[in-house]
Amino acid sequence: MSEGCPRLTLEMSLAETAASVSGAFDSIPVIDLGCASTHEERTALARQIRDACMNVGFFYIKNHGIPDETIDKIFSAMKAFFSLPVEEKMKLHHRQGAHYRGFEPLLDSNIDPANRGDLYEGFMIGWEELVPQDDDEDKVNRDTMVFPNLWPSEPSGFREAFINYYHAAFGVGKVLRRLFALALDLPETYFDDKLKRYPMMRGLHYPPQTGPEDDGIIGIGAHSDFECFTILWQEPGIQALQILNSENKWINATPIPGTLVINIGDLLSRWTNNIFRSTVHRAINRSGVRRYSIPMFIGANPNVEVEPLPSCVSPERPAKYETITSGEYVRRHIQEMYQRSRTTSDGTAKA
Repeated sequence: MSEGCPRLTLEMSLAETAASVSGAFDSIPVIDLGCASTHEERTALARQIRDACMNVGFFYIKNHGIPDETIDKIFSAMKAFFSLPVEEKMKLHHRQGAHYRGFEPLLDSNIDPANRGDLYEGFMIGWEELVPQDDDEDKVNRDTMVFPNLWPSEPSGFREAFINYYHAAFGVGKVLRRLFALALDLPETYFDDKLKRYPMMRGLHYPPQTGPEDDGIIGIGAHSDFECFTILWQEPGIQALQILNSENKWINATPIPGTLVINIGDLLSRWTNNIFRSTVHRAINRSGVRRYSIPMFIGANPNVEVEPLPSCVSPERPAKYETITSGEYVRRHIQEMYQRSRTTSDGTAKA
């Protein structure tokens, strides 16, 4: 085992450990993915992840493997695109494409029913190869979530920057899905054939928020993510993301250079019988400057039936949920989010 890497220790069962979890965290752990070269190291690393998922539902990862150059290029592409006139961006409005691909204007969604809208612009993409492959049509036929992306003609290099980051982040997701399996006392490859669906990814721009704090409009309202887990890059040096602990205190998820933020979503929480925590979070940008982030939402194949895992059920902790397919679960949540707000063709919101 490498020096400085975690060591495996014997622990209680998942259900036994969950009974003692309070969720009254005041910080977010940082986990080093560089310690994952052997099965023993990965198993020990999974114990750290288990603790983070049960107590916080969020953790940072370092040594994640995405090159700085890949991040720098998509960061530059986002800044250039979101600086374009709104009428140019609206030519790629997501309702002109399929399954929400494309541009999302300010106040286009409202994830918190108590609010009036979310103050961000987004650009959503799904899977696409940088250079078309011979089996692309087969992939489309196998995955019902694969739809054509919409791409702007400018800025130059936008498509390449997004696709390159997409594939790098998806690679991190493949590493994490195996660590989550080990953390749940499952075979390391348990999720490999269940979390094969190509994920959705957003580039997000949060303008500085200047309105009163009680006006019902913030960067993105309090919510939990509804897929299995999220991989988030957030711009260094700008505080916006906050997560809610069990004492109803907002804890800052301060950007740490060189890290990504990982959080558990509702579907994986449901799969684990609520042993893994899907934590409510929000983003409020009162920095006075624009803020950018990139979430990738890792989900299960649409036809996968999700029910509490045997390792997460005990006589003292019976199953809390009935079986549901991943596709049906996600469709309901996406429709609810966008139906709370509608946008006119010029990019302004209407009630």
